[in-house]
Amino acid sequence: LSLGEAKNLPTYPGPNKMRDCYCTVNLDQEEVFRTKIVEKSLCPFYGEDFYCEIPRTFRYLSFYIFDRDVFRRDSIIGKVAIQKEDLQKYHNRDTWFQLQHVDADSEVQGKVHLELRLSEVITDTGVVCHKLATRVLECQGLPIVNGQCDPYATVTLAGPSSEAKKTKVKKKTNNPHFDEVFYFEVTRPSSYNKKSHFDIEDVDEVDKMEIRVDLWNASNLKFGDEFLGELRLPLKFLRQSSSYEAWYFLQPRDNGNKSLKPDDLGSLRLNVVYTEDHVFSSDYYSPLRDLLLKSADVEPVSASAAHILGEVCREKQEAAIPLVRLFLHYGRIVPFISAIANAEVKRTQDPNTIFRGNSLTSKCIDETMKLAGMHYLQVTLKPIIDEICQVHKPCEIDPVKLKDGENLENNRENLRQYVDRIFTVITKSGVSCPTVMCDIFFSLRESAAKRFQGDPDVRYTAVSSFIFLRFFAPAILSPNLFQLTPHHPDPQTSRTLTLISKTIQTLGSLSKSKSANFKESYMATFYDYFNEQKYADAVKNFLDLISSSGRRDHKSIEQPILLKEGFMIKRAQGRKRFGMKNFKKRWFRLTNHEFTYQKSKGDHPLCSIPIENILAVERLEEESFKMKNMFQVIQPERRVLYIQANNCVEAKDWIDILTKVSQCNKKRLTVYHPSAYLNGHWLCCKATADNTPGCTPCTGGLPANIQLDIDGDRETERIYSLFNLYMPKLEKMQEACGSKSVYDGPEEEEYSTFIIDDPKETYKTLKLLIEGVGTLEQEHAQYKRDKFKKTKYGSQEHPIGDKSFQTYIRQQSEISAHSI
Repeated sequence: LSLGEAKNLPTYPGPNKMRDCYCTVNLDQEEVFRTKIVEKSLCPFYGEDFYCEIPRTFRYLSFYIFDRDVFRRDSIIGKVAIQKEDLQKYHNRDTWFQLQHVDADSEVQGKVHLELRLSEVITDTGVVCHKLATRVLECQGLPIVNGQCDPYATVTLAGPSSEAKKTKVKKKTNNPHFDEVFYFEVTRPSSYNKKSHFDIEDVDEVDKMEIRVDLWNASNLKFGDEFLGELRLPLKFLRQSSSYEAWYFLQPRDNGNKSLKPDDLGSLRLNVVYTEDHVFSSDYYSPLRDLLLKSADVEPVSASAAHILGEVCREKQEAAIPLVRLFLHYGRIVPFISAIANAEVKRTQDPNTIFRGNSLTSKCIDETMKLAGMHYLQVTLKPIIDEICQVHKPCEIDPVKLKDGENLENNRENLRQYVDRIFTVITKSGVSCPTVMCDIFFSLRESAAKRFQGDPDVRYTAVSSFIFLRFFAPAILSPNLFQLTPHHPDPQTSRTLTLISKTIQTLGSLSKSKSANFKESYMATFYDYFNEQKYADAVKNFLDLISSSGRRDHKSIEQPILLKEGFMIKRAQGRKRFGMKNFKKRWFRLTNHEFTYQKSKGDHPLCSIPIENILAVERLEEESFKMKNMFQVIQPERRVLYIQANNCVEAKDWIDILTKVSQCNKKRLTVYHPSAYLNGHWLCCKATADNTPGCTPCTGGLPANIQLDIDGDRETERIYSLFNLYMPKLEKMQEACGSKSVYDGPEEEEYSTFIIDDPKETYKTLKLLIEGVGTLEQEHAQYKRDKFKKTKYGSQEHPIGDKSFQTYIRQQSEISAHSI
């Protein structure tokens, strides 16, 4: 997601009219991300990006804009809610959305499970009447109002005479189990001599009736209970069968959201990229995967499957992401990048433009550096970037932009110190550079030196164009995109980082006349500080070290690398014999050596668990403590640390990363208890001894190294989707190969965009690709047909009232009619 900006927010009623706003991203109503607060603005610019894996089903992706209030709860200005099925409409397009009002009706969510039964009853006097039994079984995913949910349901038979009945209130749960039955008399008693089920009047009367179920939150405030959602069902449908049981989505009230005139609450600019892939098991992908992994060995490389993907995709970036992940996973990234880089160097005419374009090579190397170099950036730059963001030293050196009371010389000195420190940490960090990056730089350097033998500097510029221009400089400029800071920095810090980034980029580029590189005269003047030979020597030594073939990681001096940190809530582990096992908020910190928590950031740790003592990390069922997003860290002697994360995305991230770092532990458990040990027994298996071995197998493991984050099959599925999307281009490329091998003359305009060095080889690969993609497409179609057959409308997965599912049914019936 890219959260751009909001504009024309309503003015604040106070004298200064401005607001301090932030924006949250929510799955349904669960907040998974929050931007920084932009102060004193009605058109706040956020400029923040957020990426996450979605660990559960959802119906709406929502964005709420809040106004911060120092004294009261922050107030909501408005929201944008996009239904999951509509996300494709806005895929990767900057779009302005109108903000909508937020009230009880706009916040309805969740589903209810009902059973209805209509039966004839003969009374003692021999008279027949019809009764309706309504059984309210349970609800799931009700909205949480002001941090609490104490739901109850009312059931009303709406007809000539309405009567309402009410369930018990269920405390502190948004998934209440009611299982209560209510009886309603539907028709007047009549003598038992009629043969038919109903007489005609009765039938009409029953048809007019409807059963209404409303859900409410029992509030202890004086304003009364809050509406959570309703369901209206006409009794007509009971004519076919007298009993009916199904799940339904709750709906807003009929008069909900119909305010007299819609106020203009302003709008929000968003760019959403949502992908959903159905991934088969590994064997389905073998032909396509083998074809891709062979790419590095194909001669020429432009005839390989991976290179062809880069040729047909609209953006090289979309091809680079899954390709790099796939090759990293199978340990083939270095030979693949060496092959495509070598081919690109051969096509380059001028050594000064080497690797400057947005080619497949440069995008693949960018992506590899982002994945493999994340820890390297953290260790190298994070401490000093944090300091720049916190201290706010004035560093503006443009005389036109100086603020009152600032001194140009002092600012220059502040900036020079920052540049000097960052330059030093970068050029001294050679030993920490990840091996995979060093191996790639070695092959870039060799290719460039061989191609331009008369240019002694090209072996440096080939490497610096990546490590400085496309790795360190962008990370300094936008630290939030490289996980160095949680949010986009404020304008002053952003300006300081821009000036540092420009200078570091120029220092690293090793071009001859440095000062002439700057359009701005103040930058050229500032750069004179760095025109000494020692800076150029330091850059060359650094580049030599990271691109020499014999160099390997110095693991012996490994610093603890910070992997993740943040506030969560933990339950006391019972290390003291007496005392309450209560829940407390703590600052958690995970490095590759230990998992610790302390009262707040920077304090002394209250508890430290060495990584080798983490025997399993698993989810904890909500029933245990009636708390969502909980997981457990299991240690020796069955000691368990129960932790609650802030939301489902955070919980998944923590579980994944803790599992990865502890993957190689010798004594990892194979079974665990999915619920807690409370009141003398395990809630899951009811065993009474607290040392009973687990009752459920642990979740499967993952390899614990750089290949860790990657699922090879999922990346191959992504690549299949891209090939499938660009199938017309693959076919066009086939034509181009045919035309090239037959005619040597000038090419047709539409064919000239493809790089085809060897038409015969390329044609062979294309033929195999089109076959492989076609086979997978058939598998997907078959899977969809099977899924459609098994799907039951009204089941828990597909409740009644789901518009997307009705559309899906329509599409499927059209497809099957078409195939018949």
